[in-house]
Amino acid sequence: MAKQKVLCFGELLLRISPNSVASSDKQPMQLFVGGAEANVATALAGWDVPVKYCTVLPDNFMSRHMVHYLELKGIFTSSVIYSGNRIGLYYLERGADLKGSMVYDRDHSSFSELKRGMIDWDKVLAGVSWFNFSAISPALNASVADVCLEALEAASKKNITISIDLNYRSRLWKYGKQPIEVMPQLVEYCDVIMGNIWSANTLLGIPVDEKIHDKKSKQAYLDHAKVTSEAIIKRFPKCKTVANTFRFDSEANNILYYTSLYTDGKQYNSNEFTCTGVADRSGSGDCFMAGLIYGLYNNNAPQDIVNYATAAAFGKLQEFGDATEQEVLTITKIDKHTVS
Repeated sequence: MAKQKVLCFGELLLRISPNSVASSDKQPMQLFVGGAEANVATALAGWDVPVKYCTVLPDNFMSRHMVHYLELKGIFTSSVIYSGNRIGLYYLERGADLKGSMVYDRDHSSFSELKRGMIDWDKVLAGVSWFNFSAISPALNASVADVCLEALEAASKKNITISIDLNYRSRLWKYGKQPIEVMPQLVEYCDVIMGNIWSANTLLGIPVDEKIHDKKSKQAYLDHAKVTSEAIIKRFPKCKTVANTFRFDSEANNILYYTSLYTDGKQYNSNEFTCTGVADRSGSGDCFMAGLIYGLYNNNAPQDIVNYATAAAFGKLQEFGDATEQEVLTITKIDKHTVS
């Protein structure tokens, strides 16, 4: 009997990144296939979780090349819809912070023109036990936010597990709605929520200690993660699992990374990861989301889940491009070489 699939729903993007000065004489730019949900799908497929991807692309040769790329990664693409006229783009320097250096070019993309009724959710959700999306999609416009709600309504009726990454992109919330006016209605349907104490505040209105940085304490951040997790579960009772991530970049380019997972009234904290410099920040959070789904899908122990997801996210920082190519054994070895 075939295993039930994870469905990832979101916009498939092309990322354009400048090459280093040393190699720019040969080719000044590099092109990557990206998008938060596609990155999650790629990781899961590489870890032998059956996964399919739903997005909207124009019916042209470039879209077919992108879909072929997904298929080569082992992702089921029967739920890709062909409509509209353009593929969404974004521009990002390798190693740059997504929040500070990203430039979007997604207006009038095929995905951004989605409307309720365009997707046959009964068909798309057939054979699916898990639905994953992110806060990036409802940030595009009110129509796409409404399609997200439509998908959640359909998945909920089928008792499908629903997860969300509360990734906040201030550059996208430009259509007259604040995140807190949109996101709570969607999160009501979610069983698993990933984010951090700041995104929970911005997107859901969960209180945050504005002076938390002054405490300069890892324990203070972890204690706050527990308070945030409990507040989320109290406000959104369908949610049973909350993950919070912490990544700090120093002026010396040192990276400090750790996470927590809260479920069944208990918090599980990861090991602490450190390094100097990164190859590419893009996709690290998506890799954590994939690790979280991977562990929960396989019914792993909570401590094992948070350890694996954190190691995967940290390992992604040293890979170029948006999606990870790390294998399960590689990630397990990363986790064994951490500092607590």
